[in-house]
Amino acid sequence: MTAFCLSTHRNGKPRRLDLGTPRVMAVLNVTPDSFSDGGRFPEARPAWEEALRMETSGAEVIDIGGESSGPGSLGVTLQEELDRVIPVVQELRARSEVWISVDTWRAEVARTALEAGADMVNDVTALRGDPHMGALLAQSSCPAVLMYSKDPSARTTRESPDYPDVVAQVRTFFQERLQLAAELGIRQENLMLDPGLGFFVSGNPSFSFELLRRLPELATLGCSLLVGTSRKSFLAGVLPGHHLAPSERLVPSLTAALWAWLHGAQVVRVHDVDETILMRATLQALQGKAPAF
Repeated sequence: MTAFCLSTHRNGKPRRLDLGTPRVMAVLNVTPDSFSDGGRFPEARPAWEEALRMETSGAEVIDIGGESSGPGSLGVTLQEELDRVIPVVQELRARSEVWISVDTWRAEVARTALEAGADMVNDVTALRGDPHMGALLAQSSCPAVLMYSKDPSARTTRESPDYPDVVAQVRTFFQERLQLAAELGIRQENLMLDPGLGFFVSGNPSFSFELLRRLPELATLGCSLLVGTSRKSFLAGVLPGHHLAPSERLVPSLTAALWAWLHGAQVVRVHDVDETILMRATLQALQGKAPAF
């Protein structure tokens, strides 16, 4: 596997995140309507306290989002998103050196978060949502995640498109996004690609499983891969005759994340940090990369 490393600068000092070993990005939603954990952190203090807890558990990146992107979620104004996200970034940075990612499609939110101490940007629109995002990423030289979505907006739909070849579709999309990024002056080595999965791809779960099965084909694009399987809709029907609620999808989420790590992903984005860290420790012990006692 290619050894990737994310790099940025803060206060004139270089910061690096080695992706040579599996990394965990922890989801921190400061929104009232997230599909899995909305409303848990309505204020900044409990949010940054949870971030510190997840760091202590072993997460290397905290991904802070102030606007939900799932089907049926509500849009928020720029000021609402800033009010939700920036105080958490500021307080977390004052207390920790953990890598902070801001999950936003808005260039102004990204810029303000970077100034407040964030290290990277997670753009679910892959530069399609805000025409100023690309220039900001090029100017700041910060790492960024570009995610595949069938929808150009920040919120996905429940539509279920069919794909003659879903991996070919996603590869073509990323090739186009990478070409645009290169034209804007964004360094490819600082870009991570996220295949989206779930409703971002299709309401038909078979396409998400196909993307995971063929993940190595996306690894050939020359960028590190981030995979977010955690609690997503495509896992709801893995047990025949049952529809698993988001809170019941822990085992499928962990299994899919493990598969992603073993098939080319450098980072998994998760809600259940403690369980994912335990899974990683077990994997590394089996691989002889960490003591099992």
